[in-house]
Amino acid sequence: MVTQKSDSQAPNEEAQPAQNGGAASDVQSAAQAEADRLRAELAATKDQLLRAHADFDNYRKRASREREEERQFYALVVLGDLLPVWDNIARAIEAAEKNGDAESLRAGFKLVAQQLTTVQEKHGCKEIKALGQPFDPQLHEALLKQPSSEYPANTVSQVVRAGFKLHDRVLRPAQVIVSTGPA
Repeated sequence: MVTQKSDSQAPNEEAQPAQNGGAASDVQSAAQAEADRLRAELAATKDQLLRAHADFDNYRKRASREREEERQFYALVVLGDLLPVWDNIARAIEAAEKNGDAESLRAGFKLVAQQLTTVQEKHGCKEIKALGQPFDPQLHEALLKQPSSEYPANTVSQVVRAGFKLHDRVLRPAQVIVSTGPA
């Protein structure tokens, strides 16, 4: 009987390693399948990342190109608006040469100056009002200080050259003479 038991146990012992080997094989193939799935997911994610990077790079280049075109062609709008001003200057000079009348030339240039101011304002360029205003180094460039009975100290008493702002930025400060007060 002992022999029989050992014979009957032997097949069971051989069966267990085969079953354990099958389970290990199943775990190994499941792990391999999971690794393959993760590799595929990683490859897909890398592909998406590369595409997103390429899309962003293309967007950046397109935006840069569009900004450059806007900068380049914005002058067309301004110059197109200035051409009638140049035409009127030429007409005023021509009329003054034909008539020899200084008054008509002065009147013509006053009209041209008004037209130029209109074009400037249309594009957001406005003159800095300086005369009689407190001196502001952000808006004014002081050329000199001199006494004035008309204006209090540290006030613009004379504008030498007009200054301009483009929207909220100073395009050119006004060159001014600043009062030191009465002498």
